[in-house]
Amino acid sequence: MKKTTILLIATIFLVDFSIFAQEDSGDRVITTAVPFLLVAADARAAGMGDQGVATSPDVFSQQWNPAKYAFATSENGVSVSYTPYLSEIVNDIFLGSLNYFHKIDDRSAAAASLRYFSLGSIETREIFEQMPILVNPNELTFDISYSLKLSDHISMAVAGRYLRSDLGLQDNEDLGAASTFGVDVAAYYQSANLTFGGFDGQWRLGANIANIGPKMKYDDAGQENFIPTNLKLGGGFDFIFDVDNKLGTYVEFNKLLVPTPQDFNGDGQITAEDDLIYNETSSIGGIFESFGDAPDGFSEELKEVTVAVGAEYWYQEKFALRAGYFNESDQKGFRKFFALGAGFAYESVVIDASYLFSTSTVPSPLEGTLRFGLSYNFGDTFNN
Repeated sequence: MKKTTILLIATIFLVDFSIFAQEDSGDRVITTAVPFLLVAADARAAGMGDQGVATSPDVFSQQWNPAKYAFATSENGVSVSYTPYLSEIVNDIFLGSLNYFHKIDDRSAAAASLRYFSLGSIETREIFEQMPILVNPNELTFDISYSLKLSDHISMAVAGRYLRSDLGLQDNEDLGAASTFGVDVAAYYQSANLTFGGFDGQWRLGANIANIGPKMKYDDAGQENFIPTNLKLGGGFDFIFDVDNKLGTYVEFNKLLVPTPQDFNGDGQITAEDDLIYNETSSIGGIFESFGDAPDGFSEELKEVTVAVGAEYWYQEKFALRAGYFNESDQKGFRKFFALGAGFAYESVVIDASYLFSTSTVPSPLEGTLRFGLSYNFGDTFNN
């Protein structure tokens, strides 16, 4: 009971702060179903500020840009990751992932991944004297992807995703598990090694439209919820100083392709009546509307874009140090944080870890979280 109470207080605090900001300043925060899909599941990306669309290929590329698998240098790779959630309050809420890829040949690759978000065990009851009902809400996705090189420097990929959300009970009634599907379309560019005055270098560019698919609905009478369809665009440059030292610098922009909440009836606030009109928008129609529906025009559209910058230093391809910063407008959310990370490679095994420092006025659920990732590459080697 104590754990349940603490968790509910923490959740209510975060939600109430968001509502207060919206009512006080007219902010329009976009919310979706299965928002855990926007959280970095792997420690490497987390250590660079939650970005990975244009970083070098690794086993965890499925979440960020599956087109990178076509440039993988190993024939096979498998990885697992573990991210505690609200770790300063509870100990059984976590995000985990399992990934595998296989290079079919020098030009193509296939991959599969599973992401699982557990909200722990929660006791629910209507009155204190009632026997509690124990529920274990959880959400998961299962992905498969295929990537293909279109040239020596450009690849594209398509991914299919099954999404399932089981949030347990509401008013002691089983909500049932909601499910839907999503599709990703991604592209990746990796230049040849370029020679400059005192070092070599390599450009990287990436793009991914992720989670294109129908809305999620928990019951026949319930509200349909948009899934987090989003556009990732990023670029990076690797400074190759010598055979032992390499520094990668990256930037990534991310925008939800979901309509902005509106005050359709003009009463000065967004009410249930406005939500009914909002939910009439189709998932595909919402993608196109999302580029120009913000009531305050282009300036508000820009506020719906998050920015992540990061860097990764490798020494002898054995030891890595990472740092990054993620920023989201106060009017569109409260995600602002610095991140630090490290990696250690021994033969074909890579161990990654990262740590997050929130800089927002609202505490991050990942504040003080130490994330871990383990990957193993095996099979033949490909030269890109």
